[in-house]
This record gives sequence, structure tokens and C-alpha cells, in this order.
Amino acid sequence: MLELAIGIILGGCALGAGCAMIAGIGPGIGEGNAVAKACEAIGRQPECKGSVTSTMLMGCAIAETTGLYALVIAILLLFVAPNILVKILLKAIG
Repeated sequence: MLELAIGIILGGCALGAGCAMIAGIGPGIGEGNAVAKACEAIGRQPECKGSVTSTMLMGCAIAETTGLYALVIAILLLFVAPNILVKILLKAIG
């Protein structure tokens, strides 16, 4: 019975990590769209290259934080949470 509970904990942590990494899709799509629109803007008005590029880089940096947060949560779910949850389970069983 204990092995089943530990398996459920490990499976839940792995499933949660996989779901967290789905958040990595959003920044990739968003940054791709931002770069595409920046290239269009620079193509239409080349004299605005500096301001468009700096604004695009700031937006991409902010968008990238979403993917980094998801990565941190996935790593925590894979390597930290199982140990903590198994220790709680063993303490509860006695």
C-alpha cells in the first residue's frame, strides 16, 4: 500500500511538471510574433530602428520570465516536491 501511495506522489509530481512546461509554449509564440512585428515596423520606417528594437527586447525579456517561472516550478516538482511529500506521508503513517 505504501508503494502505491509513493507511486501516486511521483506520478502526480511528474504530471504537474509536464503541465507546468506547457507554459513554455506561450513565450515562444509571443516572442516570435513580437520579432515579426518589429521587423515589419523597421522595414516600414528604418529610422525608428533603435526605439523599436529596444522596446521589442524589453517585451521579449518580460515574456520570457513566464517560461522561466514554469521551468523553475517544473524542476521543483521533479526534484524537491517528491522528497518532501514522501517524508510527509511516512510521518503521517508513523
